[in-house]
Amino acid sequence: MNPQESNLKQTSTSSKTWRGWQENLTLIAIALCLALLIRTFIAEPRLIPSESMYPTLQTGDRLVVEKVSYRFQPPKIGDIVVFQSPPELQRRGYDKNQAFIKRVIGRPGEIISVSDGKVYINGQPLQEDYIAEPPNQPFPPVKIPADEFFVMGDNRNDSNDSRYWGFLPSKNLIGRATFRFWPLDRIGLI
Repeated sequence: MNPQESNLKQTSTSSKTWRGWQENLTLIAIALCLALLIRTFIAEPRLIPSESMYPTLQTGDRLVVEKVSYRFQPPKIGDIVVFQSPPELQRRGYDKNQAFIKRVIGRPGEIISVSDGKVYINGQPLQEDYIAEPPNQPFPPVKIPADEFFVMGDNRNDSNDSRYWGFLPSKNLIGRATFRFWPLDRIGLI
């Protein structure tokens, strides 16, 4: 092989190597962009940091929070929602981007109260087979303002929720908890 042929072969090999790197970098960039778009607009993983949603969710559970459905319909009673700190919690020193997770108990226009260990919506007791124990503190009737929700943790007597900091503005909603992916022995829909 003469020197010219050798140089052409090296140039061809390095050109193929560079094209291979370019293709890989392009694929990585596309994957990162897709991951960012999915996390921002469609779904994201979340970790449960406390016992406030026990027994439904336990400390250390990892969930998928979907972000699409509430763009088309409001949360329903019983939905487990993830949200950013409402104004009162921000006044108490929580970061505005700190996320919380609770169950929707009341919607705009409804009257919520707690007495005799039961939650009432518009005077009717809410059937709750998901709570750790009945709430042990009464809460006077309040009407939920437009565009806001009343949320509570399933661990009623160990939950920092709407009874203590007020209503959750709909603009603070991040999404709905839909699927537990960790730990593996409790994997499934929520």
